[in-house]
Amino acid sequence: MTAAVLMPQSEVTEEGALKLARELAKQKDHKNLKQLIVETRPFLLQVSKAKAAKMVRTLIDLYLDMEAHTGVEIDLCKECIEWATNEKRIFLRQSLQARLVELYFSFGQYQDGIALATKLLDELKKVDDKSLLVEVFLQESRIYHALNNISKARASLTSARTTVTTIYCPPKLQAQLDLQSGIIHASEDKDFKTAYSYFYEAFEGFDSISSPHALKALIYMLLCKIIMNKADEVKTIVSGKLALKYNGREIEAIKQIASAYHEKQLLTYKNYVKEYKDVFESDKIMTSHLAKLYDRLLEQNLLRIVEPYSTVQVEKVARLIELPKPEVEKKISQMILDGSLRGTIDQGSGVLELFQLDDKDQTYETILDTVQSLEKVMTSLYERSKKLTYLN
Repeated sequence: MTAAVLMPQSEVTEEGALKLARELAKQKDHKNLKQLIVETRPFLLQVSKAKAAKMVRTLIDLYLDMEAHTGVEIDLCKECIEWATNEKRIFLRQSLQARLVELYFSFGQYQDGIALATKLLDELKKVDDKSLLVEVFLQESRIYHALNNISKARASLTSARTTVTTIYCPPKLQAQLDLQSGIIHASEDKDFKTAYSYFYEAFEGFDSISSPHALKALIYMLLCKIIMNKADEVKTIVSGKLALKYNGREIEAIKQIASAYHEKQLLTYKNYVKEYKDVFESDKIMTSHLAKLYDRLLEQNLLRIVEPYSTVQVEKVARLIELPKPEVEKKISQMILDGSLRGTIDQGSGVLELFQLDDKDQTYETILDTVQSLEKVMTSLYERSKKLTYLN
């Protein structure tokens, strides 16, 4: 049954169309909802431009918020933008273009997103549309972060947060800003305490409007606790009143990972990450931080294993830690270069020779003593030359 049968043209009203759209969105019926968006267009010509813009944006938001990933979201949005352009609905066209920037980000079309955002921001600044400016700045920040351009991501986010102070900010948009702020703090400053605070604000904001994004904010909160070596607090947080209703596979995954990390069980941690790969693989931020946690855990385990030895074969270390020798050798070499492990690897015999903490390299001290001695000699020679000059 199509949307045309559900709502004939003669019976289309704003209230009725939105009620039907919400029902279709609730049922995840993206096909009929798309048809409804198309078939309400004749009605939109009969109402004011402001009301029509609000109605179309609401319908598009309902469709896109389903996150069905049918592959037609971008085409549908472009089609609506073309209709708005032909009907000279400027505000509606700008509003839909702002949503298109978000779609470009979601589908990984970053260059298209940056190009459209730059053009749209220039246009919005001229008309001083602060609400849309905040949305576009936010999406621009997310795209730059995805491109690892952290400085520009921070600049766009700062512009968004500065602009939002002068207008009313809906709970959803405020939660999105808080979420992005947490991500930037965790990525650039490594300030996970501040990041946790932002993620908590985002979680409460999304939870207040029953948004599915609350779960993502909660997972980021738990991740911050693990990174700050407070993995034992994860169970307390997820058993809290607000978080309890989000228990599921995602929360179970982060709980298991937190437990393995807290107990410094490297292989268990690695197995859990592999087991719950389907939960995290689509989130680049999670996969990046989980990889860094694995790297940190590997380093801690290697230091614990080699601590009793002055010399030890790399192959034995690999056997004790139950990892391939090339991976272990590569990590040990990196630790030596970083200065976190004092030692050297004999590539010929495959032996790791460890230096004791008091076995300092005396080269620097020796050179410094030599320079000081030379300075004394030069001073003495200078004084003698002055005396000879005076006598002459």
